[in-house]
Amino acid sequence: MKKKILILSGDPNSINSELIYKCWKKIDNSLKKKIYLISNYNLLEAQFKKLKYSIKIIKIKNKNEIIKTNKLKIIDVDIKYRKPFDVKNIYSSQFVINCLNKAHDYAQDNDVAGLINCAIDKKLLNKKFMGVTEYLASKCNVINASEVMLIHNKKVSVVPLTTHIDVKNISKKLNSKTIINKVKTIDSWFKNQFKRKPRLGILGLNPHNAEMRSNSEEKNLIIPTILKLKKKGFNIKGPLISDTVFISDYKKFDIIIGMYHDQVLAPFKAIFKFDAINITLGLKYIRVSPDHGTAVDLIGKNKANTKSLLGCINFINRYAK
Repeated sequence: MKKKILILSGDPNSINSELIYKCWKKIDNSLKKKIYLISNYNLLEAQFKKLKYSIKIIKIKNKNEIIKTNKLKIIDVDIKYRKPFDVKNIYSSQFVINCLNKAHDYAQDNDVAGLINCAIDKKLLNKKFMGVTEYLASKCNVINASEVMLIHNKKVSVVPLTTHIDVKNISKKLNSKTIINKVKTIDSWFKNQFKRKPRLGILGLNPHNAEMRSNSEEKNLIIPTILKLKKKGFNIKGPLISDTVFISDYKKFDIIIGMYHDQVLAPFKAIFKFDAINITLGLKYIRVSPDHGTAVDLIGKNKANTKSLLGCINFINRYAK
């Protein structure tokens, strides 16, 4: 039996329903049969009607309900709302968390290839979790900071060692143990995925690597950790200088590892735009998401780009055979 692909409709106040509709129209029937959307049936139907989309959807109780259909199968999750794209945050928050919890439970079953969550406003999560990566890592009881947010493109991938934290806290969160654990996770994933050892490039933290001053993080933390990783057999080079590596040197590597979120994501998105997906490594299952936000300003304008969500679906489908 072919494995199922779970998609979470994500933030109800977003372009997600437009993306789901457009992607559904682009995929073939064999792929449609594998997809189960975790959402709210009535809300999604109202959103499609508001957007003037004609699409056949069907409500099911759970992923184990066997229905041979090419209709979009909705695993129904409760939500309160008055208008299709104007759901109060308190209701959106509970809905998103309930969807994530249900997907987490389902994703651990052998008949599920993986899960995709559409964009979510991070303010809807519990305050102690800065993003979906951290929330699902907590649900999976991931320890030793080995979960990894990897933004993947066929040409190169990037990883921020710290994710959704304020710039003032970056250096406080960096330590040798965390860097080593995350590099181990990255290296293991890449070898399993591509059957070879990855070429890893790791950036410094400060401008021009603080010119290697004696009191810099480069001298005291990053370089000693790189030496430890090299001794362990990892193919890693650095610290690379972040303001020049994305001109052309990034092409020498399979994965560029940065110290913080925007250090690698900003130049990566400038180069590849929507041609990328967000993969969480180190969980008990495969989780990916489109590499963009909720784009509230684009609701109803028919301008949402499907490239990233389609990339997610095609990526998970590799495990759904």
